[in-house]
Amino acid sequence: MFLVVGLGNPGSDYARNRHNIGFMAADVLVRRHSFGPWRSKFQAEIAEGVIGGDKVVILKPQTYMNLSGQSVAACARFLKIPVDDVIVLHDELDIAPGRLKVKRGGGAGGHNGLKSIDAHLGQTYRRVRLGIGHPGDRNLVSGYVLHDFAKADEPWLIAVLDALADTFPMLVAGDDTGFMTRVAHLTAPPKPKKDKAAETAPSAPAPETLPPATGGTLADALRAAMNKFTRKD
Repeated sequence: MFLVVGLGNPGSDYARNRHNIGFMAADVLVRRHSFGPWRSKFQAEIAEGVIGGDKVVILKPQTYMNLSGQSVAACARFLKIPVDDVIVLHDELDIAPGRLKVKRGGGAGGHNGLKSIDAHLGQTYRRVRLGIGHPGDRNLVSGYVLHDFAKADEPWLIAVLDALADTFPMLVAGDDTGFMTRVAHLTAPPKPKKDKAAETAPSAPAPETLPPATGGTLADALRAAMNKFTRKD
């Protein structure tokens, strides 16, 4: 059994925030893989289902981001899910929008949701780091992550969440590299079509030549061709 945690803040005011991309990913997984309904438990919303033949519990902590670890640890311990079988979906400032990376363990990188999980559960869980980009100034980070995605973000956001949901069985199976490669392939922009006008024009065909005649001259060749149609009495 796996525990998949989407990180975010509860309530409609935060629903479209960049910080809530983990919640969004959890919602798409539940819909795509036909999970049971959401219900309240462990200070969270949880849903149960099967992905790639494995039972999976998806959890969205309702404790607010900074206290996410309380909910995650309570669920993992009650269901006896080892920390190595926990997968956390979260926003990542240091990855470009529309990209994702998977890593196991490591530091929280300033992410308060990860800090809380580390404190309550340990660090050896897998993280699916969903890129949202960086505002360019560390002083702008708080406002940036707590601001809604722009309308212009929707194409890449929908694409990466759909690709994540479609390819998630590979992650559950332990193929982290294959999962990342497949998502990158599914979300890659289409290759530009070749400009036909810019293509090199085909080489002109070689001029036709007349069949050789006995005399070897052009006049001989013409005469031989005409003789085929000359009527003989």
